[in-house]
Amino acid sequence: MARRRSKPQPRRRNPKFDFRVNDQIRIPEVRLVGDNLEELSERIGQEVNPDVYPTRKVKAWADTMELDLVEISPNAKPPVVKIIDFNKFLYEKKKKEKEIKAKAVKTVIKEIRFGPNTDDHDFDFKLRHAKGFLEDGAKVKAYVHFRGRTIVFKERGELLLLRFIKELEEVGSAESLPKMEGRRMIVMIAPNKKKKK
Repeated sequence: MARRRSKPQPRRRNPKFDFRVNDQIRIPEVRLVGDNLEELSERIGQEVNPDVYPTRKVKAWADTMELDLVEISPNAKPPVVKIIDFNKFLYEKKKKEKEIKAKAVKTVIKEIRFGPNTDDHDFDFKLRHAKGFLEDGAKVKAYVHFRGRTIVFKERGELLLLRFIKELEEVGSAESLPKMEGRRMIVMIAPNKKKKK
């Protein structure tokens, strides 16, 4: 009996392979940048500015500093390099990416469903919920669902959603006018930006 082959798992890319380091940099000239050029100038007894240098020379400087030569912008002409501790560089990059991810705002969308024959009590109840969602910073997706023959009441559904938008003016604004998608008439309401005090 033949053994079933298991699906190969996708490999997670190692960030170390995203950058060329030291002897992997084989281009004749590179542009050197960095915060430690003053320190480098003192160490080698020659002034070093952000400029284009022969790669061999810059590698020798990196050895003197006991650091790595890292290509940070390979598509530039000539490629941009820094003399830094490569592991520290990767750590800082990872830390920065984590901070950016944490700052990214996650959009929450709450749905509110109506029927074309929604009564006033039900409308007010859903309106209160929508106000709460918008005040908390979530978007509200409101829709009228037309079941069976109720599809003939499209105008009623549109009026209901327009009234809903009007009632929520203080806390949110519609991204567009109500539109039909299949058997639903949908409107998306985004929270108003809070005014800074």
